Amino acid sequence: MANLETTYLGLKLKNPLVAASSGITSSVEKIKKLEQAGIGAVVLKSVFEEQINNEVTSMLLQDSHNAGYPEAEDYIRHYLRDNTVVKHIKLIEEVKKSVNIPVIASVNCVSASEWTTFAKDFEEAGADALELNIFYLPVDKHEEAGAVEQLYLNVLEKVRKEVSIPVSVKIGLYHSNIVGMVDKLKAGGAKGVVMFNRFYEPDIDLEKLELTSSEVFSSPEEIRHTLRWVGLVASEVPDIDIAASTGIHDGQSVIKQILAGAKVAQLCSTLYKNGNEVLPSMIAEMETFMKKWNFKRLEDFRGRLSYKSIPDPMVYERSQFMKYFSSRGK
Repeated sequence: MANLETTYLGLKLKNPLVAASSGITSSVEKIKKLEQAGIGAVVLKSVFEEQINNEVTSMLLQDSHNAGYPEAEDYIRHYLRDNTVVKHIKLIEEVKKSVNIPVIASVNCVSASEWTTFAKDFEEAGADALELNIFYLPVDKHEEAGAVEQLYLNVLEKVRKEVSIPVSVKIGLYHSNIVGMVDKLKAGGAKGVVMFNRFYEPDIDLEKLELTSSEVFSSPEEIRHTLRWVGLVASEVPDIDIAASTGIHDGQSVIKQILAGAKVAQLCSTLYKNGNEVLPSMIAEMETFMKKWNFKRLEDFRGRLSYKSIPDPMVYERSQFMKYFSSRGK
């Protein structure tokens, strides 16, 4: 029988399926149902720095009297921060008592501010690891690219000083040198990297001439955004665990990411669209694939088709469609 066990961030998982940070992992009951359906690990819904900041601004605007008291903002900010963290600590403690799968806490950072030290509280609450969900959107044309990268490294450095549990960093696709960025994160102490984050993206409503939100869920086709980079990073930055994310909707997608070199696959959109029922079918697809190729465990084929493991690595580097369109035109 196929053995689907794997390790991620030094944690033992019964299979490589990880529920990504989202509303699906926001309560004990939801996580218990995920475990029953077969999930290998969960990343708890993030604590959002941006959301805390927005709530502070909203409360200040609701009461004009606050403007006359400079200490009002500090009081409100600390109250909201402390209240949010206390709730998250309680969630971690309750989840750890209720399930037998690894529980990874998540912090959504938009800066390297002091509040990231709350990671220590999450560690003490029992989190098995910590995922830093970092995103910074540079809009200043004078800001250097190196300064943007340094912000990520600064957040990682601050958190690493506060915790001893493994830390992974969830990054976006929009780095000028993804391989180099992951290498720097590894040097900074990251044990893993999640590739890639899926951000809010705007759209335009032509009927109302208004900005609106684009589709929030990924499509299966979006696996192409991650597959190339998983294969490259797995070869060029060894000894860092890769969690593939975005566009993973079935067992075949998970298999492809493992073949490229991923340790685990993070699932979100498929769980929203198809429910927990998709998990047993994904596990069955992996087992069928392994039986077909006589693979006994995941390590038998992990990275088999990564950048340096294939006869023609240029397949990963190719960026043009010349060969495809030249053959189609005949």
